[in-house]
Amino acid sequence: MANKQLLYEQIAKSIEHQIKTDVLKVGDKLPSLRNICSDYDVSMNTAIRAFLELEINGMIESRAKSGYFVIKSNTPFRNIPSVTKPAIVSQKDTQEGVVNIMVQNFDSAVIHLSSANLGPELIPIKKLNKALIQATRTLSDSGVGYRRVGSMKLKTQIAKRTFSWGGQLQINDIITTSGSIDSIAFCLMSLTKKGDTIAVESPVYFGILRLANSLGLRIIELSSHPITGMEIDALKKVIAKFKIKLCIVVANFSNPLGSCMPDENKEALVRLMELHNIPLIEDDLYGDLYYGNERPKSCKSFDESGIVLWCGSFSKTLVSGYRVGWVAPGKFKAEIERVKLYHTLQNSTITHEAIGNFMETSAYDKHLKALRPILQNNCFQFQKAIDNYFPEHAKVSHPSGGMNLWVEFNKSFDALELYNKAIAKEISITPGRVYTMQNQYLNCIKLSYGMQWTDKLENALKLLGKLAFQC
Repeated sequence: MANKQLLYEQIAKSIEHQIKTDVLKVGDKLPSLRNICSDYDVSMNTAIRAFLELEINGMIESRAKSGYFVIKSNTPFRNIPSVTKPAIVSQKDTQEGVVNIMVQNFDSAVIHLSSANLGPELIPIKKLNKALIQATRTLSDSGVGYRRVGSMKLKTQIAKRTFSWGGQLQINDIITTSGSIDSIAFCLMSLTKKGDTIAVESPVYFGILRLANSLGLRIIELSSHPITGMEIDALKKVIAKFKIKLCIVVANFSNPLGSCMPDENKEALVRLMELHNIPLIEDDLYGDLYYGNERPKSCKSFDESGIVLWCGSFSKTLVSGYRVGWVAPGKFKAEIERVKLYHTLQNSTITHEAIGNFMETSAYDKHLKALRPILQNNCFQFQKAIDNYFPEHAKVSHPSGGMNLWVEFNKSFDALELYNKAIAKEISITPGRVYTMQNQYLNCIKLSYGMQWTDKLENALKLLGKLAFQC
């Protein structure tokens, strides 16, 4: 796969050079994809990836039934959102009313731009069905009984994949769960008690906030950059001022910002946690959805003391309904196993075994290879629609993976009003306020693009932009 990625980059660089040296001018039509395949002796997928790279950089555009044309020289979409600056206070208030409004209205939406899940058209349902049937045939009791140790096949495949980001996990390092949020819940229940204070990046997935609040924990939110994620200096200041029991981070393609911490920041974060003996819960459920040449490292890559509890799931990358997740809890394994035993006893045997079967045949890698360029193109199409249809003051994040975009409007903008107007038109979005415990992000929304790009989807974004002008 690396060789093909190198080829599409070489093709994109070659065409980019021609544009920058005026060999290809604004308005010129590019060779067809078939011609690119023939001229460079590459596959159609490689040619498409090369043109997509140029589209994302704002150098060419596709025109229906006409082909690709040079439009401008490397002008990116919109400015990125601001660095977040939450108040450094210990919070408990959640304003549950905001969440209740969303829960009540999500079911009435026809076009879901709010939920970070893959659309059914992007899920390999037939292959998963075969994996399920295989599980019932190969399990000794057809999967109807308990297996207290979980699916060894699944654990084996998860452990093997850690080598792609510098991890060296073994089968026995992994505890399987019913999704990433379950993994985080077990970690919090094991390592904290009511009244403890934890630190999280801000904005952060609202499920983490509500979970921590339900356990009676106090939450300190940390400033975050829309590109590089949690700011380490902010965490240092918080540690100096408060007694922090643990920290939670989504280092790779966070929800909702879409940020990805550079490797040096991840290493600095782990060293800081080791210095103060503070556990770090890493939610890495988007890590496989990268758009570049290789998977970004995880914080767990730099863990030398077992301080990092690495959590993940297949809910975002493959299928959400199977409820298959895991945690590699490092030196806290005994505590996590005990809490899991108390609360769930055992996960779904059949779905866990089915995912193990699916991965064992390399079907997961093939699925991801096909999925990543689709999500990357979706990201580009969403940014392009925002550029074309939203108010000029709107800023949008530029993620390098995942499926989430953070949109920031001017200070007077009312994101909750836009949410209400959109849900009345059967379009669901997520107002930024739900990603914080504080009274902030009132002018922000999160959009998710884990579905197939269609004219219907573009029209929905066009309508959303029209509604945004009214807020």
